[in-house]
Amino acid sequence: MDDAAKSNFDFQKVIAAVGLILMAMKFVAYGLTGSMAILTDALESIVNVVAAFIGLFALYLSAQPPDKTHPFGHGKIENISATAEGTMITVAGAIIICQSIMSLLNPGEIRELDIGIIIIAVAAVVNYMMGRAAIRKGTKTRSPALVASGKHLCSDTYSSIGIIIGLIVVYVAIWMGYDAAWLDSSIAIIFGIIIGYTGLKVIKKSIDDSMDRTDEGMIEDICDILNEYRHNDWIDIYGLRLIKYGHNLYVDMHVVLPRKSHIDMVYNEECELQDALRSRYGEAVDLSITPIPCDGLFCRYCDRDCENRTEDFHRKLDWTTESLLKNHMHLPLRVISIDDSIKNDDRFGHHGSGSTGGDFGSKVR
Repeated sequence: MDDAAKSNFDFQKVIAAVGLILMAMKFVAYGLTGSMAILTDALESIVNVVAAFIGLFALYLSAQPPDKTHPFGHGKIENISATAEGTMITVAGAIIICQSIMSLLNPGEIRELDIGIIIIAVAAVVNYMMGRAAIRKGTKTRSPALVASGKHLCSDTYSSIGIIIGLIVVYVAIWMGYDAAWLDSSIAIIFGIIIGYTGLKVIKKSIDDSMDRTDEGMIEDICDILNEYRHNDWIDIYGLRLIKYGHNLYVDMHVVLPRKSHIDMVYNEECELQDALRSRYGEAVDLSITPIPCDGLFCRYCDRDCENRTEDFHRKLDWTTESLLKNHMHLPLRVISIDDSIKNDDRFGHHGSGSTGGDFGSKVR
């Protein structure tokens, strides 16, 4: 287990322990008050605790090294964990709605609401602090399970705040002599809907991660890194692909290198690219490149001292998130002669870049 994985695992243990304490506090508050809204918060805490232990197991398994049956590691278990947690949040929201409707039809007595409000407020503050810390840490270490736990805790906090506001209204109404039991149940229904919606969003995010949906924010970071560390031998980069397995990153890209690069040079360039990415993401980056030899069409974008130069250097290619994700080289339309066109077709046909296939190789007679 590497340092990042161990740190995530230890933090999730804290989340689970705190969750148990807060759950006990909320059920004490429900026992004192008989409030349906407080019961809503207590029931969601059960989901918090179960989800925390699921996340704990997922982080433990995710940290295990690759083996012959899982050559890319076990990081995808975090997506499964996040899906399970989102499902539990959604089910909890549905249960809360059903229980609240029953209570609305048959309202019970509400008592000692002031003490209940204080207990729920303390639990909400602790939940929020833990949730924000989990999101920050999970984002930094690219842990879907930890981020899901953090979002779950924050959503619990937001619902708790709404419940506290509603309970204050109920408390004031009862103090003024009104029958406000129906309002208590109505508040619980509203936040049951909010909780269910939060669960559906968690499920959608985990499914997107399982299907390796492009992380646009991370692609932007990689683009910045490549532009920062670029040097003359990286003539063009395209076909960038990124796959996340827990906190591990697998990156693949096509790199146009000098035509006479030998295998040692190609290896060195791959190591330099990988080191550039690891400067931001740590050792959990595995890079694979497909080396493409440059040709005469790249001379205007390459300022190397090359004996095969066919035209003067004009400018370097601009690498953007959009251009890096394209599956072809980034050469613009050019006007070349018929003889050059025939030569280029013979010369570069093995790249699959004829008159079709994007910008590269386009010709005007």
